[in-house]
Amino acid sequence: MPEVLVRKGEPIDRALKRLKSKLDSEGILDEVRRLRAFETPTQKSRRKAKNNAKRAKMKIRFQLNLS
Repeated sequence: MPEVLVRKGEPIDRALKRLKSKLDSEGILDEVRRLRAFETPTQKSRRKAKNNAKRAKMKIRFQLNLS
C-alpha cells in the first residue's frame, strides 16, 4: 500500500495529489474500479489486449533507447 508522509508546512491538497499519483502509477485505482462491478468476457479481453499493446509499445520504446 502506498504511503505519503506529509511534510511540515505542506498543504494537505498537495500531499493528496502525491498520494493519488502514486496510486495511479501502481494501478490500484484501476483495479478497484475494475473489481467494483462485474466484467463481461468481452470487456476482459479488451482490457487485456489494451494492456498487452501498451506493454509491447513500452518494450519497443526502451529497446530502441538502449541501442
